[in-house]
Amino acid sequence: MPFTPPDFEIPRRLEHAEFRLRPLTIHDVIKDYAAVMTSLDRLAGVFGPGNDWPRADMTLEEDLVDLGWHQGEFERRTSFAFTMMSLDESQCLGCAYIYPAGRPGYDAKAYCWVRASAAHLDEPLYGAFKTWLATDWPFERTAFPGRDVSWAEWDAT
Repeated sequence: MPFTPPDFEIPRRLEHAEFRLRPLTIHDVIKDYAAVMTSLDRLAGVFGPGNDWPRADMTLEEDLVDLGWHQGEFERRTSFAFTMMSLDESQCLGCAYIYPAGRPGYDAKAYCWVRASAAHLDEPLYGAFKTWLATDWPFERTAFPGRDVSWAEWDAT
């Protein structure tokens, strides 16, 4: 079930001086896989302390399936996954995700990460993504679990 109004035009691009966010698709698998596998330690727990993504033994094919799932969810408007690309599109720098919150007081939850070699872009991505959600998306209150809401507080709601 879509969690954005049917007449809402989904924003498809966020341009920043150092990166671009655009929808994540299966065509990004090689660059996405490289970003994830070179950043395993940095990405551990990005979706919560009990989440095992990314696994060290994840295969390229498993990543392709994951990206296909994200792409399908985007098309159905049930969640939105964006790849964070270098401006020349040569490298995946990270990703950003928007999901229904499933918690009282929030209508969306969002996560974002950057690869280890782009760690200096973590705060710029978080800031730009948070602003974009507040200004260009129809959500009243978006949570960033693990960032603006502690995991303990998020898990308690």
